Amino acid sequence: MRNESEEVALKEARRRERQAALEDTDADIGFCGWLLIILSGLLILVTLPISIWMCIKIVKEYERAIIFRLGRIVRGGAKGPGMFFIVPCTDSFINVDLRTITFDIPPQEVLTKDSVTVSVDGVVYYRVQNATLAVANITNADAATRLLAQTTLRNVLGTKNLSEILSDREEIAHSMQSTLDDATDDWGIKVERVEIKDTKLPLQLQRAMAAEAEASREARAKVIAAEGEMNASRALKEASLVIAESPSALQLRYLQTLNTIAAEKNSTIIFPLPLEMMRGLIK
Repeated sequence: MRNESEEVALKEARRRERQAALEDTDADIGFCGWLLIILSGLLILVTLPISIWMCIKIVKEYERAIIFRLGRIVRGGAKGPGMFFIVPCTDSFINVDLRTITFDIPPQEVLTKDSVTVSVDGVVYYRVQNATLAVANITNADAATRLLAQTTLRNVLGTKNLSEILSDREEIAHSMQSTLDDATDDWGIKVERVEIKDTKLPLQLQRAMAAEAEASREARAKVIAAEGEMNASRALKEASLVIAESPSALQLRYLQTLNTIAAEKNSTIIFPLPLEMMRGLIK
């Protein structure tokens, strides 16, 4: 935990240094720059109150405005939300949306570590954490994040086996999030969440896996049946030993079996008489 907190603090310090370096440019506009700014201010004063409507700009709660004065970022960073002022002749601004953006990663054909081709897609949630870096350090942060997510998905899945891809989705998503967050830190982008949506296997591989699973289930069923027969034979053996200790017990068991047959099925029952009874009658 301590190492993670130190890394976060170090990243934040570096981000602030980069932002300060971008914003510390007011002293470099030169004499001509200051002259243009003064002339623009005089023009605004002359054309009041019409020019005031060109100087007032408003950004929404979820937006920030990056102001460029003579091509350089104005000191103070992003402006907003609310109202701010610009010099129409020398200033321009870009609005940056700070809301969380969601996009789908298109299905990627990936060759796994065990040489199996699978098609995997996902979804990424990210937002602009630093508007100044998102404007000054990259041309199109949204497109760059999308392309980076696709390549990261391929790189991460290429180091996994098929069984790991099917079972360890959370670990893969967390690994992708960490990789994307580190890569987009210089762009002022914060990757909040990555999810693996679906994993599609080739049809032949699906059939092979289904056959393997069916064979495995049949093998387990045969083992269970064999164990049941073995337990039943042991129980019959113990019962035979108990019956062998008493000769009349076998006759009682025979009568019980006949009673069961007569109750379940209406059929003719041949009832053999024991030889011992016949001998008694003969005597």
